[in-house]
Amino acid sequence: MDNDGIILALGALAQTTRLDVFRLLVRHEPAGIAAGEIARQLEIPHNTLSAHLGILARSGLVQSQRKSRSIIYRANLEGFRAMMLFLVSDCCGGNPDQCATLINELISCCPAKPAVFQY
Repeated sequence: MDNDGIILALGALAQTTRLDVFRLLVRHEPAGIAAGEIARQLEIPHNTLSAHLGILARSGLVQSQRKSRSIIYRANLEGFRAMMLFLVSDCCGGNPDQCATLINELISCCPAKPAVFQY
């Protein structure tokens, strides 16, 4: 990811509704969730949701797939990973032990696969 890509991704998340949509999509990984269900859960009009999903998709943080009459949306975890790596790639000035707390906190937010990061 480059500066333009990171600005696009962060800009897409810098709005309350889009941030809520992205967080909902992350919670529904890997199955994804239909657009109508997103609108229902977040109480967003369908046309408004469509605009927000378009911005998230153009940022590379969301992907969609048609399933029968529904469009299933998923968080693009690879795009999210690239964004996170870009943000922390210069972390700690070559002292990785200083980043261990941050990395452990990120790992612990996925309770299904707890891990401990050590150097």
